Amino acid sequence: MQNELLAIRKLLLILVVPFVLYLLNVLSIIFIPLVFALFASLVFMPMMRWLMKKGVPNFVGIILVVIIISAGLKGAYEIVHLSGQEITNANEDFYQKFDSRLNDVVAPVVDLMGITPNQGETKLQAFMNNDKVSENLFGNVGNGLNFARKFVSMLLMTIFFTILLLAGSMNIQKVMELLIFKQRFASVKTFRQIERDIFKFIVVKFLLSLFTGLSFGFACYAFDVSFPIFWGLFAFLINFVQMIGSVISVVVLTAFALVELNVSGTLLVFIFIISGIQILFGGILEPILMGKSFSINTVTVLFMLALWGFIWGIPGLILSIPITALVKKIMEQFPGTAVYARIMS
Repeated sequence: MQNELLAIRKLLLILVVPFVLYLLNVLSIIFIPLVFALFASLVFMPMMRWLMKKGVPNFVGIILVVIIISAGLKGAYEIVHLSGQEITNANEDFYQKFDSRLNDVVAPVVDLMGITPNQGETKLQAFMNNDKVSENLFGNVGNGLNFARKFVSMLLMTIFFTILLLAGSMNIQKVMELLIFKQRFASVKTFRQIERDIFKFIVVKFLLSLFTGLSFGFACYAFDVSFPIFWGLFAFLINFVQMIGSVISVVVLTAFALVELNVSGTLLVFIFIISGIQILFGGILEPILMGKSFSINTVTVLFMLALWGFIWGIPGLILSIPITALVKKIMEQFPGTAVYARIMS
């Protein structure tokens, strides 16, 4: 009888998990801001508890959090605006040089696609004027605008959910106690561990991404690569995508450098330096500073990146590691699932 109940539970679990993942995908417009808000609130909770111990009213802490978030958004806007000005203020010589080098890069692709340039038309212009290429480009522009609109709405919802969580509208520790642990001591202990680990992950990841972006910007400036502020901002943002983000930043900047710089020892040194920056911050310092907070093996990381990237796209890639760490920490508390947590390690 007991074996039959166990088999039924496993069957129900197999049926429920895909359904839950499907709901997370369908209702992503709600769940993505909610999960971002959950991790954001975990960052501010230690400060909120400290203020409460000092006798500061809760609403004052909420106002302080709003001020911090507003200052962060203002700073982000100024950096993006400065990066945009950097690109728009580029001189004509750069664009002519860039078009010429890009034309050389596109030429093999044009020949491979069988596109024949018209009289007085460069291969780059023929490539851009091709019906299939232009259709894809305009389609991607539309997708980009749709993504920007969704990003703004999710950002506002994330801020709203964060304020609600910090205001005590939903006590995450109480929810864990009622739904998972059934015991107050176990829920409080696990919640504090999760809070400490997530706080450490976010702070370390932010600082390492910041120094990576600054280093990329200085490297571009030192080697006279155009748009150092833009490339620093790009490296900072893409570095939040675990493992593959650092590879993307190096590959994209290397491709740009191949177009702009002459193939010489200087180019090789530049590529070596930006690769070394990523190895230093992502491959050496990050594992050291993270310590044993997560202890998630590479196979698990790649699987979770694929899973959450498939479900939520770019936000899923960013949230995959914190979500995995949260699930792993909960699984460690139960004898029946502790073995799976050890496998993930």
